[in-house]
Amino acid sequence: MTVHKRTLLVLDCSEPERLAEFYAGVLGAEVRLSKDPDYVEVTHPDGVCLAVHRERDYIPPSWPRPEDSQQAHLRIMVARDDMDEAEREVVGLGARPVDTKDNNGPRDTRTYSDPAGHSFTLAAIPE
Repeated sequence: MTVHKRTLLVLDCSEPERLAEFYAGVLGAEVRLSKDPDYVEVTHPDGVCLAVHRERDYIPPSWPRPEDSQQAHLRIMVARDDMDEAEREVVGLGARPVDTKDNNGPRDTRTYSDPAGHSFTLAAIPE
C-alpha cells in the first residue's frame, strides 16, 4: 500500500512575504502566513500553490549564464490568446524578462525571473 503523499514546491529567498505576494498576484491566489516567520504559503481555493522559505544567506540563481544550470523553474500555463496580457501582468508585478522572444506556435513560452531571481515561464496551454 502506498502512503498518501502531497508535493509542494518551496522557493528559497531572502524576503518570503514579498516573494509570496508576487506569486499570489501572478496566480490570483492569497498569502497565508505561518507560525514559522520564515515560511509563507501561496494558497488558492484549489489548495496550496507553492511555498516560500527564508534562507538567511540566499544567493539568487544566475541562470541563464552559460556556466550555470537552470536546475528548476515554475511553468505557469496560460491560454494562448492571453499570453500578452499575462506578460503585462507578471512584469507589472515585478518580474524581469529573461527570454520573451516571439515564439508563436505550439511551443509559445516566455521566460522571466521573479523578484528573488528564480526563473519561471509563461507557457501556452497546448490546444
